[in-house]
Amino acid sequence: MTDTKGHVTIIGAGIVGVSCAAFLQREGFDVTVVDWLEPGQGTSFGNAGSVSPSAILPVAMPGMVKKLPRWLLDPLGPLTVRWSYLPWIAPWLLRFIRHASRDEALRVATAMRDLMGTVFDDYRALLSPEDFAELFRRNGCLYVYGSGEELAAAKWSLDLRRNLGAEMVEIGGDDIRQLEPALNRRFEHGIFAPENGSTIDPYRLVNSLADEVKRRGGKFVSAEVKDVVIGAEGPTALETTAGRLPVDRLVLAAGAWSSPLAKKLGAKVPLETQRGYHVTFANPQIKVNRTVMWNTRSVFINPMECGLRIAGTVELAGLKAAPNYARADKLTEIAREMFPGLDTEEQSKWMGHRPCLPDSLPVIDRSPKFANTIFAFGHQHVGICSGGPTGRHVAALMAGKTPAIDLTPFSVNRF
Repeated sequence: MTDTKGHVTIIGAGIVGVSCAAFLQREGFDVTVVDWLEPGQGTSFGNAGSVSPSAILPVAMPGMVKKLPRWLLDPLGPLTVRWSYLPWIAPWLLRFIRHASRDEALRVATAMRDLMGTVFDDYRALLSPEDFAELFRRNGCLYVYGSGEELAAAKWSLDLRRNLGAEMVEIGGDDIRQLEPALNRRFEHGIFAPENGSTIDPYRLVNSLADEVKRRGGKFVSAEVKDVVIGAEGPTALETTAGRLPVDRLVLAAGAWSSPLAKKLGAKVPLETQRGYHVTFANPQIKVNRTVMWNTRSVFINPMECGLRIAGTVELAGLKAAPNYARADKLTEIAREMFPGLDTEEQSKWMGHRPCLPDSLPVIDRSPKFANTIFAFGHQHVGICSGGPTGRHVAALMAGKTPAIDLTPFSVNRF
């Protein structure tokens, strides 16, 4: 199971875990990926598909506190809490709110800009030229606003991204209609971000990366990790539904399910799931050319291989509560409002678990207790945007190299 640099077991077969596996192989490690789901069937499956180096803003933004009571009272609003879950989520929610300041937004955005700035280069390094060209588009992202007031309200956040190097070009109604003729003509104000892009299918992206890992000799084990066996120097084995698996080195990239294992591996982290919904329209009968985001409604619409997908909003209800597909139906209403010619008849609905920490930064760090263990989880709403870059930095850490960026903001010890 070992080569010249040893063997690494990765818990989690989503975009982060598979990217870690692929980059670890390029550092000379043998890899095994363990997940109870097949690659890409978890949270990565439902991703909105945006690949945006400028998607750097935290979920908790300045001014959010004033809106929060109204949002929380609306079960279909941009951010809502299931009342039965409130006693459990309240401490986390208070920590989350404390990060809704300008200083924190600047800190988080700066760190995320450093992390995601190489996203296209990182996926290009892992895929064949043919797969990369087929899976990715880099034709920009269009942010639309229903009024001049909506755009004015976004000025501070737009300026923050511009100051960190993102190109955000203000455009009017004529340019909006040239970019997206099917869009509702009520949108007379927009921002075009030319450096951004998208993937035609997040699930296919993860599977293409997994195929590359397998081609290079990596193994995938379909099993649920039940426990970690700890020895004198750190984890020595995983107890799984497929039996005991030996461990030499370990990467924890289990998304929203990472917290109990992280605790076993030496760190208590305030990880929560911000449940997201999507609706995919298989036969939309309109043409959408690129990712379109309506900021005020917190939704993305993206044309994909499988149809036109709308995704977004946040529901706090934990890992076990049943989906509330009325939220998906609300997304359909918003999609019709944005694109009046949209055919919504043939559609599929989905709900998944975005792993979120209170400050909207992931953990990319070595375990504070065990040198052979690295954490890579908590990528919230930008798993596809940050999965490839995270894999590169995890591989550098495991190889004993200095990562290309300062990983201090992503330390597990910040909590």
